[in-house]
Amino acid sequence: MYRFLLHPRWIAFHLLVVAGIVVMINLGLWQLERLDARREFNERVVARSDEPVERLDLLLRDTAPDGGAGDAAIRDLEWRTVVATGTYRPGEQFLVVNRSQNGRAGVNVATPMTLPDGRALIVNRGFVPLGIDVPAAPAGEVAVHGVVRPSQERRTGQLTDPAGGVLTEVQRIDIDRLAPQIDGDLVPVYVDLLDSTPAEQPGFPEPVIRPDLSEGSHLSYAVQWFIFATSVAVGWVLAVRYSVTKRQRDAAAPAGPPPSDDVEPARELAGTPEP
Repeated sequence: MYRFLLHPRWIAFHLLVVAGIVVMINLGLWQLERLDARREFNERVVARSDEPVERLDLLLRDTAPDGGAGDAAIRDLEWRTVVATGTYRPGEQFLVVNRSQNGRAGVNVATPMTLPDGRALIVNRGFVPLGIDVPAAPAGEVAVHGVVRPSQERRTGQLTDPAGGVLTEVQRIDIDRLAPQIDGDLVPVYVDLLDSTPAEQPGFPEPVIRPDLSEGSHLSYAVQWFIFATSVAVGWVLAVRYSVTKRQRDAAAPAGPPPSDDVEPARELAGTPEP
């Protein structure tokens, strides 16, 4: 009764069903992995944001006695809230283009500042919408209060900054790329400004918005993929049961009457004239 399931068309159907279920289950698991990563990120941001505000130079000194910081140490500093004091260098200011904030397109304004130890710190002063002139940075000694961020790296599909020359517009704050155009040694992190003393001019730049700490739609997407996989499996069962039932019904149906040998009555009924 079930031998028809081994016919080539049915085998192709089985393989298609299995492939679809495997793909959908893996997509669901992938969404769950993204959910776990999102939760870990949120927990990390919250935990580090809740730590006491610290001086940036002390954090870097505690990270490595020589004042430097490796990649792992820098990752441990990300999202820490810090204060730093220095003097802005408006002549070395640059714009981070292709930014958006609260539904508006614009740029981020990044201005290096000289720290008391002579090193330079890049401060992302915030967002300015397109069509608005970039305000000047506060003059004299400035105390900045902000969030530590690591050097940004290019991701697949993103635009690339020119490899040489002085850049006044960049796609990202890549500290290694920007170091040659900034005098002195650069601190291996930059800071997203929250506020400063003296304060920025009212209006713009706006502080960069903090990351979204919601869990997103990963869980609902995962549930949807699992539902799709279940639906395909149920559809396969229903298709097999329908085919089995149909074959059983066809096998149980009585055979039709044999053809009649009485040709003459048939001709009469049909009105066919005799030869």
